[in-house]
Amino acid sequence: MSFKWVSASWRRVALLMMFSALWGCADNDMSDLDAFMAEKRARPGGVIEPIPTFTAYEAFAYAATGQRAPFDRPVEVRQITRISARSTIMPNLDRPREFLEQFTLDSLQMVGRLERGGTYWSLMRDPQGGIHRVSPGNFLGRDHGRITEMGDTFVAVIEIVTDGTAEGWVERPRVIELKGL
Repeated sequence: MSFKWVSASWRRVALLMMFSALWGCADNDMSDLDAFMAEKRARPGGVIEPIPTFTAYEAFAYAATGQRAPFDRPVEVRQITRISARSTIMPNLDRPREFLEQFTLDSLQMVGRLERGGTYWSLMRDPQGGIHRVSPGNFLGRDHGRITEMGDTFVAVIEIVTDGTAEGWVERPRVIELKGL
């Protein structure tokens, strides 16, 4: 019986507190709020600044695409002589394309070198994470790149790119260095 009395008294206390809280909210005097709003409305309206004018974007024409990248190995004079001696440069478009020719040369990385029985291979990683063995004569890159020389820390590639004319092609030497050096 005492338990029922305690729960009933707690209900009465809770109802009493709820009514007292609601009684405090029943005051309809909003004169302070009305005074604040009247003060804000009495102020003069501000002037909105006009939208700033923007200068038109001026496109930059990069003219050094045919030059050697600043971090590539310098081209030796004998390579330039050998390249310029050829007059009829043209890629063989009829040969079957190799797997690494679907990737750009910049996306391929040299990650190591193998030797077995006097035969050397360089290990190249493609952007998908696959590792491939290459040797001189293999093709890689989208610009008809052919491996001409391999060292312990680099793979030298000659790409055949268009010179901008209808049927003009030029050779461009590139170097892929061992990653991590």
